[in-house]
Amino acid sequence: SAKDMKHRLGFLLQKSDSCDYSSSQGKKEKISSSQRVSQEEVRKWADSLENLIHHDRGLAAFRAFLKSEYSEENIEFWVSCEDYKKTKSPAKLSPKARKIYDEFISVQATKEVNLDSCTREKTSHNMLEPTLSCFDEAQRKIFTLMEKDSYRRFLKSPYYLDLVSPPGAGCRPENCKRSHTHTLDCNSNIISQCA
Repeated sequence: SAKDMKHRLGFLLQKSDSCDYSSSQGKKEKISSSQRVSQEEVRKWADSLENLIHHDRGLAAFRAFLKSEYSEENIEFWVSCEDYKKTKSPAKLSPKARKIYDEFISVQATKEVNLDSCTREKTSHNMLEPTLSCFDEAQRKIFTLMEKDSYRRFLKSPYYLDLVSPPGAGCRPENCKRSHTHTLDCNSNIISQCA
């Protein structure tokens, strides 16, 4: 049921201090559990997939949605590529690249992503001398695939719709109030304690 899904998502989105999601700027951000995501911020996630996945809580919600569809390999690949591009040590490039390739791109990949043969071949060729940009084309293709497919379904799913529903839906007045900055303070709100 929707209530069960909401509860599970809330649990999935809770963040421990040891768990960080990377932002596109290369910073790791820790968000205290007292912070809330505003309705305005959640609405921005509907503007573009980029807005969604570059926000820690948006990424967590999208990940949970993809997991429910058994297609989380796409976002995991995208996040792995973002992390890979931050590699500082040239000595670490080749082992990290091989790990990503083996996990997401090779024929026997455990979490194989859906790439056309041309992109797969080019990425395989890039493995001969891995650079920070060796996964760029494959990452772009997977981003476009998510943007045209799963992102659109996410925006119509309870994972997103429950976040943009008006405050007060499903919670008692004494537990749910809306501050003047339009920040949600509802205990039952899915992302109230998540990051």
